[in-house]
Amino acid sequence: IQRYQRAAEVQAALEAVQSGAIIAAKPSDQPQQPRITVLHSVQHVPVRKGDFLLLVGTTKGAFIFRSNAQRKRFDVGGPYFHGHNVYSLAYDKRAARHRIWASTQSYWGTMLRSSDDFGKSWTNPEQGPIRFPPDTGVSLKNIWQIALGAPEEPNVLYCGVEPAALFKTEDGGESWSLMRGLFDHPHRPRWMPGNGGLALHTIVLDPINRSRMYVGISAGGVYRTADAGLTWTAQNRGIRVTYQPDQYPEFGQCVHKIALHPDRPERLFLQSHWGIYRSDDCAESWTDIGSGLPSDFGFPVVMHPRNPDYVYIVPVESDIFRCACDGRLRVYRTRNAGESWEPLARNLPQKRAYETVLRDAMTADSLDPAGLYFGTRSGQLFGSSDEGRTWQRIHEGLPSVVCVRCAVVEDTPGLIKPHPHTRKRSPPPLDTKRKQTRRRKN
Repeated sequence: IQRYQRAAEVQAALEAVQSGAIIAAKPSDQPQQPRITVLHSVQHVPVRKGDFLLLVGTTKGAFIFRSNAQRKRFDVGGPYFHGHNVYSLAYDKRAARHRIWASTQSYWGTMLRSSDDFGKSWTNPEQGPIRFPPDTGVSLKNIWQIALGAPEEPNVLYCGVEPAALFKTEDGGESWSLMRGLFDHPHRPRWMPGNGGLALHTIVLDPINRSRMYVGISAGGVYRTADAGLTWTAQNRGIRVTYQPDQYPEFGQCVHKIALHPDRPERLFLQSHWGIYRSDDCAESWTDIGSGLPSDFGFPVVMHPRNPDYVYIVPVESDIFRCACDGRLRVYRTRNAGESWEPLARNLPQKRAYETVLRDAMTADSLDPAGLYFGTRSGQLFGSSDEGRTWQRIHEGLPSVVCVRCAVVEDTPGLIKPHPHTRKRSPPPLDTKRKQTRRRKN
């Protein structure tokens, strides 16, 4: 522990020199508040009510893109967390907050951080609050997924981590508990790591039944709880495994992503390591819906915000050559729950575009018409404000993109509050002389 604390001190000092200043809580008899890193030298974007945000996590930091409801032109802020892997981001508007959650991973370890002022300052804990109990014999390697609890439970969050496990907080991230029902599952000793490690990378909450939840594990498969995490069952019937003698085992599937639509929570879609599937019975069984696709290998699965029959995926050629099929970057959409598929590629590169879109690097907004956004491993960011009919390149030259999230800033007076440890700055004085001079010249 002392070694970990010393490493945290060195890390904080480096961050203070590179990008900001550390503000520690004042000593007292009360539990110490998390330290705050105020980022002074990072380019920030001003955020106002009605703005549209894209949160982009990369292998070298995070970026915030801001636009208006038209979503045509974007300003960019960042990079935040220079040189850190940012595998997961979440925008938390519950309880009238404007909080951005970020998981950062570097030589110094893995941290869960948050910002209440759109990235100007971030919590910088001395010790990571997510830790495995000593009796488990394992340590945290990465936080792959941040999932928010129900709106009625604004202090509940879940984190899926590596090695594969699920953590929960009920106090807004101050303390976390390991969900032992899944960690102690008898299948666990036979789970095998996927290409990215033994990771619990997907968390899907049932919006109607709060006791029901699904997780995706590479390579363990789909697991479901119906009692708020006390017990878990493998739900992989019909999901094929091409790399084992038994191609339909009870568990061991390399699941890449799972998606659920809130208007039809009994239906789920799943992208696996070879195979795209649909379940209409809360994951009791799965049906292959990959017919008509150039390849059924891929990573992301994204739902339309209002139509549970609309699903978007990005196929890649194979597990050996993980690039867009035929060098043509195409998003595929189904409008009938997988009965048929159509490519959406207008304005996307169609020659020698050997791109890959990772599992969390694609998302959809809730506007009308719905917007779609994805980033590639080569650092390109694309978006569509018309449900995929046409696309634009929002940015290029980013580090490898691993996570994309979006949000519309909803605000009423008094909701956006600076962090209590953030230094207050008065606005710059108006340059009235310059304005008067311009008026005289005109």
